[in-house]
Amino acid sequence: MRFEKKVLLVDDDRDDLEMLEEALKIISTGHSIVEANNGQEALDILTNMLKQGELPCLIVLDINMPKMDGKQTFMKIKEDSNFSNIPVVIFSTSTSMLDRYFFERHRTAYFIKPINFEEFSKTASRMISHCINKEI
Repeated sequence: MRFEKKVLLVDDDRDDLEMLEEALKIISTGHSIVEANNGQEALDILTNMLKQGELPCLIVLDINMPKMDGKQTFMKIKEDSNFSNIPVVIFSTSTSMLDRYFFERHRTAYFIKPINFEEFSKTASRMISHCINKEI
């Protein structure tokens, strides 16, 4: 039986989700993508994944989202012992030094969203390197 590693993409921008999903498919076989449109939805998905025993090997998190932004979501993930060991990378349009500093303080990789697909693919490759091998 073969299990795919799951990557949780949390972003409210449909175009960014689709481009990143396509880039991950191209560079990484064996990873399936689970999408959430905001932080609250991501936490709900994580809870359901936990119940099924299939946590993601990586969470890719945008900062600016409705309902629960990336910083709030990140803190909830890191405060929950069920999820705190899952690597999180930030994928945002924000060039704010305050945003960058917040995540650097938490030793979290921070990627600025690129404007073309070639750069999306390079960034996706760097992101997926944070995915840990987990037994399911």
